[in-house]
Amino acid sequence: MVLGDSERDQWRYVPSQVIGPLDFGMSREDAVAAMVGQGFTAEQHNMGGWQSTGRTQWRVEFSKPQPQAWRSRPAVKCYFVEEVGLTCVLVDGRFGPQVTHEGIRLIGRIPSELLGEMESYADRHDVGLRSTGGGELIVDGFEIDLGAQRAGDAVVTWALFCNPGEIAYTSWDVAPAEVWHHW
Repeated sequence: MVLGDSERDQWRYVPSQVIGPLDFGMSREDAVAAMVGQGFTAEQHNMGGWQSTGRTQWRVEFSKPQPQAWRSRPAVKCYFVEEVGLTCVLVDGRFGPQVTHEGIRLIGRIPSELLGEMESYADRHDVGLRSTGGGELIVDGFEIDLGAQRAGDAVVTWALFCNPGEIAYTSWDVAPAEVWHHW
């Protein structure tokens, strides 16, 4: 099952700054309050020390309460590093909000259709495409990592939005390994 766009919250994205009601760098407590205000429930997980810095990393899973058990999967997972704040937001392709940047819908899409839109955007705006750590092509400046997850017999896109700030160089440096295994 995949939510249609009309069933999803509609979020806008400003690279390295804002995604929906969340600001990169905000505290875990402020993020929970913002998401609860949007009708999400939160489940917090202490992930232990981040790298060898001694700072604690947290994952907060956000879900929309639904009577159907199949919708119990978190729609959004946020990652926080103590004393830094929000560093990464993973939006699920099946149940997460629809995130739009530069008029392109990024979540729950057939990967080849999304890639086609990104290529057209890059051509129209004379910007390059780059390969993410996972091998996906994205437009320069979008500052996201895309992935695909199964939805029955189909495959849809999920996305990771990051701002590693001054503690890391890329999303691959700041996001926990579990992100790259999101199915």
